[in-house]
Amino acid sequence: MAVVIRMMRAGAKKRPFYRIVVADSRRQRDGRFVEILGYYDPMTNPFAVKMDEEKVKAWIALGAQPSDQAASLFRQAGIIAVRASKTAKKAGEAKKKAPVKRAKPREVTERRTRNKAARVKKKASPKKAQPKKK
Repeated sequence: MAVVIRMMRAGAKKRPFYRIVVADSRRQRDGRFVEILGYYDPMTNPFAVKMDEEKVKAWIALGAQPSDQAASLFRQAGIIAVRASKTAKKAGEAKKKAPVKRAKPREVTERRTRNKAARVKKKASPKKAQPKKK
């Protein structure tokens, strides 16, 4: 069973409220879950986040994968480490990249040239309408 930590939407229309839950990845967004870890309320200014950090760390240690949104909230709260910037990653990857290997061009065989000639011939000669017989 693949377990994910994600946000489950609750609240009224145009008034979102999210619960941070642990759920099976095959379940629907607002479906059955294993455990509630906290909540996120984007409607307050500033937004409100409350979560049980110990439970979050325990689930991550067990192998639960946080969704992008949940991971962002965990980074802001300081629960998980901040990712390295994309530019730093690209700079490191540019040094490690091997040269691109090109595929060899295919040999032109007699059979291929015959097939191509037949296709061109079909396109060039449109079908003529035959008169109707009574």
